[in-house]
Amino acid sequence: MSEFIKRHIGLSHGEQKQMLADLGYDCLDTFINAVIPAELLSSSKTTREVGLSEDQALAKLRTMMDANIPLKSCVGLGYYDTITPAVIRRNVFENPGWYTAYTPYQAEISQGRLEALLNYQQMIIDLTGFDLANASLLDEATAAAEAMAMAKRINTAGSNKFFVDSKVFPQTLSVIQTRAKYLEIELIIGDIKDCDASEVFGVFIQNPDLHGNVVDHSAFIADLKAKSPKLMVVMACDLLSLVLFKSPKTQGADIAVGSSQRFGVPLGFGGPSAAYMATKDEYKRTMPGRIIGVSIDAKGKKALRMALQTREQHIRREKATSNICTAQVLLANMAGFYAVYHGVDGLKHIARRVTHFTNLLASNLRRVGINLLNHGSVFDTIAIKLDNPQALIEKCADNGYALGLYQGVVYVSLGESITLADVEQLYTLITDKTDFENINDAELLANQAVLYRQDDILTHEVFSNYQTETKMMRYLKRLENKDISLVHSMIPLGSCTMKLNAAAELEPLSWANVASIHPFAPKSSVGGYLAMVEGLKNQLKAITGFDDVCMQPNSGAQGEYTGLLAIRRYQDSIGQSARNICLIPKSAHGTNPATAQMMGLEVVAVNCDENGNVDVADLRLKATEHKDDLCCLMITYPSTHGVFEAAIKEICQIIHDNGGQVYMDGANLNALVGLVKPAELGADVSHINLHKTFAIPHGGGGPGMGPIGLKQHLSAFLPKNPVFDGDEYNNLTAVSSAQFGSASILAISWMYNTMLGEAGLELSTKTAILNANYIASHLQKAGYQVLYSGQNGKVAHECIIDLRPIKAETGITEVDFAKRLMDYGFHAPTMSFPVPGTLMIEPTESESKDELDRFIAAMVNILAEVAKVKAGEFDKVNNPLKNAPHSMADLISWDKPYSAEIGCFPLPALKEAKIFPSVNRIDDAHGDRNFICNCFDFS
Repeated sequence: MSEFIKRHIGLSHGEQKQMLADLGYDCLDTFINAVIPAELLSSSKTTREVGLSEDQALAKLRTMMDANIPLKSCVGLGYYDTITPAVIRRNVFENPGWYTAYTPYQAEISQGRLEALLNYQQMIIDLTGFDLANASLLDEATAAAEAMAMAKRINTAGSNKFFVDSKVFPQTLSVIQTRAKYLEIELIIGDIKDCDASEVFGVFIQNPDLHGNVVDHSAFIADLKAKSPKLMVVMACDLLSLVLFKSPKTQGADIAVGSSQRFGVPLGFGGPSAAYMATKDEYKRTMPGRIIGVSIDAKGKKALRMALQTREQHIRREKATSNICTAQVLLANMAGFYAVYHGVDGLKHIARRVTHFTNLLASNLRRVGINLLNHGSVFDTIAIKLDNPQALIEKCADNGYALGLYQGVVYVSLGESITLADVEQLYTLITDKTDFENINDAELLANQAVLYRQDDILTHEVFSNYQTETKMMRYLKRLENKDISLVHSMIPLGSCTMKLNAAAELEPLSWANVASIHPFAPKSSVGGYLAMVEGLKNQLKAITGFDDVCMQPNSGAQGEYTGLLAIRRYQDSIGQSARNICLIPKSAHGTNPATAQMMGLEVVAVNCDENGNVDVADLRLKATEHKDDLCCLMITYPSTHGVFEAAIKEICQIIHDNGGQVYMDGANLNALVGLVKPAELGADVSHINLHKTFAIPHGGGGPGMGPIGLKQHLSAFLPKNPVFDGDEYNNLTAVSSAQFGSASILAISWMYNTMLGEAGLELSTKTAILNANYIASHLQKAGYQVLYSGQNGKVAHECIIDLRPIKAETGITEVDFAKRLMDYGFHAPTMSFPVPGTLMIEPTESESKDELDRFIAAMVNILAEVAKVKAGEFDKVNNPLKNAPHSMADLISWDKPYSAEIGCFPLPALKEAKIFPSVNRIDDAHGDRNFICNCFDFS
């Protein structure tokens, strides 16, 4: 057994034996055979790899990544050279207190992240000029596609036509084309000046555009809206350019989108980085993504929370505003902190340097007759038309610079680290001349003055208080201390698999030849990335049994979308485009029906039986009824109810017999790896949550990756990237901006698989199942009701505790349990999903027996408190559960009818290590009734 297996798995061999005996078994394999139906177990091996030590795996990956050549990136096309301030890199990007936290659904123990995200929103609000911003979206291209869909929801009276300016980034256009087809939106692509406002519901403009031109569209947009008042204008803007130039709101746009990558977020061969979206207040309920809002807690203190959550999928399902489930929170935080640390003066200095050097290069190139496609003002990009562009790309790469190339045009985009020496060198490389001329700033940028913004930006004190490293370091630590993450305790969230994110797995992300690689850099300079991605693909194919794996999807929900896309494209190719029915069990994730709707499918719900399993008879009936138009089944396995359904192979066969395909949601793959292969169960395609099963950290709500595994017949229909794939693109339009999604974080999963090896992967799965059953057994003995179980009364890797009888008897709700667990130092399990009034608990394989017992003790003690409410020993309203969580402010001025010890230190161990929530219970309804999403109303 490799040393890393012992580091990753929380149980010692002795603890494993003890827990097995507790459950009535003397052998782990005997126990697993009692949990998983024998006919589902795979007889084939997985990766066949022997686990390496941390040092060995890092050395292997370093050798591989040495094939990457970290050229100075001047490629542009939506990704830019930036410098991550060391204080942010070390204290946020490389800090498990930030990267291991969960999405801030439990706001009382997430106030630090929420404040950081509020800063991000304020930054976006200021720079775009709008009233409202979200926090955040996946990447610029998907944000653009979301904006198109949002525009259609708003302008319902318009046609189904959407005008896209031909000078948008090619990957953005590609993703818009993918999304438009299945939303039945007709795209008109051309010069924006030729747009007929009367025939479209909206328009999309890139500013600066593909060629780098910065334009004030105010008069043009005003003219469009005069002809069509309800027309929606979406403008994609470079965030750094907005430090200088007029905001999209000032120009008359309705929605702004873009990327915040160049605010200190490493390139990472395409990600992760956070996209932004901003709009008018009146459109807040149609906006996708998460919005951080201001509310008050039980003491009237201002507090933050995620606002307007009724828009989200788990409530609205196929009627949700989007299927977004993962945002790029860690990266949004980094971008917001970048603005906080630099302040407005620092950002203006960076933006002015970038545009000065770009215009200086452009002026010199024009002087000697180089054919530039730029007209008027440029910010950071020039586009060059040459007879032999590839020769220039190779020449510059040989001299340390990566330039962009698309459809015969060379792109030169200058970023934060550019110097005058770089500009002179680029001039010489492009022209073969050495007569570079320096020009003063006033003369060089005179034509830009008319485009400059007149309004003040970033005036909130947070953007002026932390410009020294000492103050910034303390600010970051103060925010971090307000949150619970995996550095504090187990996060037992069902379906989210909050396992160890090992330091060795994350270490490569800070290597220069991993962090600084542009996704569209010359292919000769990215050999290490290509080898690592191919290696991970092979690992995942072996683990899942599929014939191919696509790495492009940027999240689990986007993996769902890509899986259905491959299915629909395949069915189109065999003349079965009319298949539009998607069967989805009622137990499914909310993203499933939302994704199906985005793919133009009609959702038909399939019933579940009293044990939580798919009702096979109902499935057969509906599959047969829709055999002529059945597209697919979307099913989660093990089920969302946390059990291994013995009928899964029969279920898949029923769908195939009726002409459909099977999409398997891989959210619960942590119960399968090394034991069961989705492809062998009958699935045609399945997404793989790398941020769950394969150790990518949740980052407070992102990043994530959701690659899909699929069978051979679907492989030809996978999305490609118009820039990276070039001639092989073949109109297989994209789902993400970059060819491998958030490519840098794939190194985490490669390290995870490589260090665990086949034996470690299998043991991890078995341990996760053991831990879940150990918790379920002890909670059941204590008096909790485990809602669903599979064969022999066992659960899979998670269990659902039914609190509805307790609520009916005492008035104590699942929310009260969740808040009270904070007083015990725990983040709550998944609440009210997939069944209202329940908690879904998943301990993962990384937790020790001590930690499992500590959580069990907390749950048992809370049940005893419920009994005291029932017996009248605690008041029905003024009791430890209804008042939870208890803050430091409570302790200072105690006014409860029970002791401070009961409220704040309900178990003896808490006196040694106590985490106080920074606020009391937050009033969600107040926050939605009094919607506020900016820093000024929080201060």
